[in-house]
Amino acid sequence: MSLTPEEMQARLDRVREIQASFSPEKVVRGVTRLFDLVPADEPDEFTFPAFDKPTRQRIFGGQVIAQALVAAARTVDSGKTAHSLHAYFLRGGDEAKPLHFRVHRDFDGRSFANRRVVVRQDGKVIFNLTASFHAPEPGAAHQAPMPDVLPPEECAELVENLAADPNVSDAQLERMARLRPFETRNFRPSSTERGTTHYQWYRLAAPIGDDPLLHRAFLAYVSDMGLLSSSLLPHGFTWSTPGLFSTSLDHAMWFHDDIRVDDWFVYVMDSDWTGGSRGINRGLIYRRDGTLIASAMQEGLLRITPPAPGA
Repeated sequence: MSLTPEEMQARLDRVREIQASFSPEKVVRGVTRLFDLVPADEPDEFTFPAFDKPTRQRIFGGQVIAQALVAAARTVDSGKTAHSLHAYFLRGGDEAKPLHFRVHRDFDGRSFANRRVVVRQDGKVIFNLTASFHAPEPGAAHQAPMPDVLPPEECAELVENLAADPNVSDAQLERMARLRPFETRNFRPSSTERGTTHYQWYRLAAPIGDDPLLHRAFLAYVSDMGLLSSSLLPHGFTWSTPGLFSTSLDHAMWFHDDIRVDDWFVYVMDSDWTGGSRGINRGLIYRRDGTLIASAMQEGLLRITPPAPGA
């Protein structure tokens, strides 16, 4: 099944119409509120309320990564900033139910601090995260150079690719058009290349001020966008492929430098391996000036259900 150019253009026009009806500032404020965790009755515990109007069947993984990072940071001395996190997704979260965050202060030293965060829903653990914080200090420095990538102005908007995908329903397309806090431009290899390297440019749709933790939280949030698709590309799959079930199993991230997520940055992604219904995905995040600001790794579950005979 494929769409005609006229059908694709009609879908894209509808997306543009929806996007124009929403204030970027309002959409960004909506995501920013995800990080307004409420202190619970016990020390080092926080809650986040259920969504009034759930929009997903499962909570977006990047949301819980970022929220747990914020919860951990709230218990650490202000002189230390997050430099790494390691997380496991254990159960799918439900937007219609509140989240509970319990922070464990595993270590506090002169230079480093370490925190464990256990996230529960209905009394069951759905996610856990370990984060490490480091007081800035001088030292030797090097980085992998930024690959030769097209600037964001020469890359396709993500909504253009979605509008051209016949497996993305009109309802899904309209929901995505409403819920995009980031401007996104992407580059993917052609389906015939079976390549694994792709990249996406991101820029928050509205400014969020100067709080470094908020910018790191947004970066953690976006680090779960598109990364898993790296291990789908060589097989010609996308998240909308009929019969495919894909989800993140774990996620690791290292922060190398400060970032402003309301300026353009590029997420260069690749995959080294798939097998046994799992796939490894890795990413490097660069500022537009070529500075490497973060690295990420993720293993995902990739299950494909063959179509029934005669279907």
